[in-house]
Amino acid sequence: MTDVLSSLAAFIWVLTALLPWQPWRSRELLDADSLETLDLSDVTVIIPARNEVDVIGATLKALKQQGKGLHVILVDDESTDGTANIARKVELENIQIIRSEPLPSGWTGKLWAQEQGLQRVQTPLVLLLDADILLKPGLLSALKAKRNAESLQFVSLMAMLKVDTVWEKMLMPAFIYFFKMLYPFALANKPTSKVAAAAGGCILVDTQALQAIGGMAAIQDAVIDDCTLAKKIKQAGYKTWLGLTHSVISQRPYVSLTEIWDMVARTAYTQLFYSKSLLLVCTVLMSLMYLLPWYGLVFFTGSAWFFSVLALLIMCGLYLPTLHFYALNNAWALCMPVIAGLYLLMTWTSAIRYWRGERSRWKGRIYQKG
Repeated sequence: MTDVLSSLAAFIWVLTALLPWQPWRSRELLDADSLETLDLSDVTVIIPARNEVDVIGATLKALKQQGKGLHVILVDDESTDGTANIARKVELENIQIIRSEPLPSGWTGKLWAQEQGLQRVQTPLVLLLDADILLKPGLLSALKAKRNAESLQFVSLMAMLKVDTVWEKMLMPAFIYFFKMLYPFALANKPTSKVAAAAGGCILVDTQALQAIGGMAAIQDAVIDDCTLAKKIKQAGYKTWLGLTHSVISQRPYVSLTEIWDMVARTAYTQLFYSKSLLLVCTVLMSLMYLLPWYGLVFFTGSAWFFSVLALLIMCGLYLPTLHFYALNNAWALCMPVIAGLYLLMTWTSAIRYWRGERSRWKGRIYQKG
């Protein structure tokens, strides 16, 4: 039995390495390549902000460096920490700061804030930007250039996550790695593929495309709002693109394991469509791919040991491009079995919370099941 299981694990890893769309690679890239100040009067930035006093100032100051004429709508989502006051002190040109109306039933907070901002947009392009996202100079111009060059209507970039603490170095690059495995960028960027994905922190989208799908009301209760929006846009016949970048930076720290745990558990079971069957499949598959080879390295002999070593080598090798992207030591790849085990436990935490009636929690709000 050990021979069969270990050979199966190695076989799955070989198949993963040979997938034509190569989800483990970091080849879909877009970075700021020019510091030239351009006219951005055709773009409105919508920022939903709920208790973001620590980051909103830097976010708005970075927008100042993007170009001339940029419009900004900051929706203060019932903040109690003075977020709006900090935003006013930045004195950004063409900024509107509006106080969110009370959250209606059936909406998530972020999407309701974005919808209120969208109702005030008068430009052909919208940049959906999270309050903690810092853009390097020239990034918005690079987004527009990408859109124009490839006739896209939806361009999204995965923000660089903080990797300062030990827990961040161990788990945050893996978050990007697992996301790419679940939503291969090469397939998501292919118009004929049904795979659709986005990173909600930074999305440049045509205003007309948003209006065509009915605005944020079309996804008003979505927990994984970015991928759900990308799916709606793609189903409506528009072209989408998702990539990595070093020029979109998340300022949000995840200092402790608990913070990362809650961040992942917020959406993990949603990724599995709240299906117990898919949860079981996920558990068996991750145990077979990540945990069994680690166990076999110590306890198996003969061909079972050989297949365990092969699986471990491919497992670690496929993670290296992500580590290189984050400029981290290759040795972190040796932690992949532990990392995968932790993510599996986070997924079970998400499922248990759902079974207890909690669909998601974020920013002090709990969204109940049903």
